[in-house]
Amino acid sequence: MKITITEIRGTKELRKFIKFPFKLFKDSQYWVPPLNADEMQTLHPDKNPAFDYCQARYWMVYKDNRPAGRIAAILNTRANEKWGYKHLRFGWVDFIDDLEVSKALFGEVEKWAQELGMDTVDGPLGFTDMDNEGMLVDGFDKMPTIANIYNYPYYPEHLERLGYIKGEDWLQFKFNASQPVPDKVNRLNEIIMRKYNLHVKKFKSAKEIKPYGRMFFQTLNKAFVNLYGFVELTDKEIDRYFKSYFGLIKPEIVCMVFDEHNEMIAFGISMPTLSKAFQKAKGRLFPFGFIHILRALRKYEEIDLYMNGVRPDWQKKGVASIYYAELNKAYIRLGIKTAISNQQLESNHDAISMWNNYESEPYLRRRLYIKKLK
Repeated sequence: MKITITEIRGTKELRKFIKFPFKLFKDSQYWVPPLNADEMQTLHPDKNPAFDYCQARYWMVYKDNRPAGRIAAILNTRANEKWGYKHLRFGWVDFIDDLEVSKALFGEVEKWAQELGMDTVDGPLGFTDMDNEGMLVDGFDKMPTIANIYNYPYYPEHLERLGYIKGEDWLQFKFNASQPVPDKVNRLNEIIMRKYNLHVKKFKSAKEIKPYGRMFFQTLNKAFVNLYGFVELTDKEIDRYFKSYFGLIKPEIVCMVFDEHNEMIAFGISMPTLSKAFQKAKGRLFPFGFIHILRALRKYEEIDLYMNGVRPDWQKKGVASIYYAELNKAYIRLGIKTAISNQQLESNHDAISMWNNYESEPYLRRRLYIKKLK
């Protein structure tokens, strides 16, 4: 057995890096392939504005001259400065069930971390919180959303054998979207809205949402400010994500909460479940991939709670309950049957406790792994 490792340089090699999982997961019914164009835009230094403050290196491992694994290492200087630590992130990690392969991949990351003067490696993480995060550790027989990572059960086993331990867990929940909003929740929401003079905005068209795009991302920056490793998005990043995501948003399953000064203080954004459509697209919009996605956007009975958040100065006041309830009512009107929550940190007790008011069940668990370097 011959193990070799190659650092990825240039667009042509980056395409091979992006396509490796398509071979690894070709027989999996649960893996949701990302769009190749989106991956290229994220990983290419000339296309992702995060490279204004990030450095990244990519490697692929070959076993007997055949691709056997890949990994990215990301130095996010703004995150290190904000949180006062010396971390190097890893992400885009995939490998065959061979410890020598995974050891070679993480060996390169750890070596670069020490060269940079870092004392810790953690991940899976991306350049920003808008990238996929966490390694699946429970729920391998369930379909993930398009915003989440899928991996085989042997992945976390390899990391633990390589000395990585649990840092944080993200949880997702599944619930019956047609269940009525509990009366006690409606009564409480009415009291909260009267007390603080709040109002909600619901939308009928993408044109109505567009003027709130920048305000949404600015609110997101504030809402996520205390979450693990989060760094506020720059104006250039906001422009990128606005163009990438707002075109897919369905206005009827979006709710935003505003205060008496018409400032956004909270938001809940849902999207039709696109996992099966992305599987059919096989990473490509053209020539036919976009057709599967358009169909899924037009007719749907399942949704993903894509993003939600509350500004820190409004947290612990019950505001999240308002947009959850409004979205729940919209799901009933539209005949939506099932909803999957977005990833929520296990340590975010306020967010997790929200599901105590609804009939829900644990769905997926993903883990951030961390390793202190000697």
